[in-house]
Formats: sequence, C-alpha cells, structure tokens
Amino acid sequence: MLRGKMLRKSLDLRSWDAAQRLVREWETEGVAETAIEVSKAVEAFMKDCTARNLARGSIKLYRIVLQDGLVPWALRKHIHFVGQFDVDNLRAFRETWKLAPITANDRLKKLRAFFRFAIESGWIEQNPARSLKPAKVMPNPTLPFDEREMARILAACDDYQDHLGRKGTANGRRVKAFVLLLRYSGLRIGDAVALPVKSLHGERLFLRTEKTGTAVHAPLPRAVVDALDTFPHGDHFFWTGVGDLAGAKRAWDRRLKKVFLAAGVPDGHAHRLRDTFAVELLEKGVPIEVVATLLGNTVAIVEKHYAPWVASRQVALEAAVRQTWTPAKTALQA
Repeated sequence: MLRGKMLRKSLDLRSWDAAQRLVREWETEGVAETAIEVSKAVEAFMKDCTARNLARGSIKLYRIVLQDGLVPWALRKHIHFVGQFDVDNLRAFRETWKLAPITANDRLKKLRAFFRFAIESGWIEQNPARSLKPAKVMPNPTLPFDEREMARILAACDDYQDHLGRKGTANGRRVKAFVLLLRYSGLRIGDAVALPVKSLHGERLFLRTEKTGTAVHAPLPRAVVDALDTFPHGDHFFWTGVGDLAGAKRAWDRRLKKVFLAAGVPDGHAHRLRDTFAVELLEKGVPIEVVATLLGNTVAIVEKHYAPWVASRQVALEAAVRQTWTPAKTALQA
C-alpha cells in the first residue's frame, strides 16, 4: 500500500526481506506519507464541520453518509485508505442506497464535499465522487391547498380530539394555531416547531437573518397572532425546548396527518401549507425575488418548484399592462 493505493507489480526480487526493505525505502522517501485511513479522514472532516458551525441537520446527514455508511462499507470491502477510492467502488457504494432520487442526490453532494476536503488536506489528488452522475429527478407538481380545502382543514382543527377524546381543549387550539402559522408564514415544519416566542413582535414575525446580516420579517394576520395566544406555552410556541427536536417534529407530523384525514385531504402534508403561502403571493403579483427571500430559497429554486404559478403571474401582469392601453388607444384613434 503506497499513497493509500494498492500496487500490484513485480519487484523483480526473489527475497521477501529484500522486497520489504525496498518498500520501506519508498516509504522513507515520503511516497506514502500522505496516506490516511478512511475512518480518520472522516473523523477529521466531521470535526471540521463542527468547527464551521454547520447546521445540526447538515452534520447529521454527513454522519449518516460517512460515519454510518462509507466507513463500515469500506471496511467490508477492505478499503483502508482514502486514496483507494475510485469511481468504480464509489458507484458500488452508491448502489447500496435505497433512496428516492432527490435524497440520493443530496447524499451525493455530501460525499463530494468529503472528497473535496480530502484534496484540500493533501490526502488525494482528484475527487473520485465528481464522476458520479446524479440521479434523474422527475419534478413533483406543487399542490397548494385551495380555499375549500383550507376551510375544511381549519374546521377539522376545531373538532380536534386529544388522546382522551375531548374537543375544544388547548391541544385543539394549539393545532389550529400551528396550521395557521404554517399557512401565513411559509415556515418549514421544523422551523415552526422550534419557533421561539420572542420571534413574534406584535404582528411581525422574525423569520431569519440573511447571509448579508439583514433580518427578514413577515407580517402575520391578526387572527394568527390571536391564535398563538390562545394556549399556554413557554419559550417556544410548539416545543417544550427539552428533548429531541426531531422527535417533536415527528409528533407534529402525526397531528397534522390526523387533521388532514379528518378534513378529507388524505394527501395533505405540512409542506403544502408552505406551498399555499408561496403560490398565493405569486398569484397576487408579488415579485419572485421577494417570495424567494421570504421562503429562504434562491430565485432558481422558487422558479423550479412554482413554475406554473410564475406563468400565471406573468399572464396577470400582461393583462394589467393591456389595461393601461385604453386611454392611449383612444388618443391614437383620435
């Protein structure tokens, strides 16, 4: 093993001791000084992720791909050093993923990032993961809720029963406030669960701080603000602040699924409330750049996922322009 790669070649020697001495000479000349074991390389990368203050979710995904996936797989395949990875064995590793295309592509990005780190660290010269082509992703149409569906969902919240079968309790009011918050803020379900009470200032909700340091706020309807005040809470509206946040998110997923089924919307999920927020803005003629800022996405992402409603917005804009022609048309005819 030299520079982390297995060499299969004749040394033109008949003595094992002589062969060992030759290999040691190569090693003392620095030929193999950059070789690093896969587990140690992954450990160094994970420490760097923590030092860079990456989001908890990103670090968790890196751990799944690398520590829980790549390291044990490499051990089973007798791949000991980072330099032993090539396109073929990385393709074999990817074949073990039984994932949806979009999820697999996200993991591929994490794999490429690890090997970029290995290049920057001087452990390898090329990124073997760059040659892996991403999976083809068929676009899923964005399906916002219409007005009738939203009315049924809110009515189902009013009839929400707790685990004892009681209606009209704080649990039901909390669920309704959660639905309204998702609908009128565009927050992802995880961000809504972890929303601190201090984020709400009157009718203005603090969403996030941009990379430029600019704070992004969104106004909330008075009815949503009032709904958030109808149940007891601590420092967070929908989370105790104790325990696993991911577990709290799963619990809210279950509550929403119960509400959607009761409302006759079996294919409903939390992200469709975010979609409803975005589509409503686009159909009202709000610039796509503004919508992207509120959602915390890039313009390209918004265009990709909300293309049909961007088109309808364009039709509305053209109609508005034509309406301005009436006085000019009269003047031209005169």
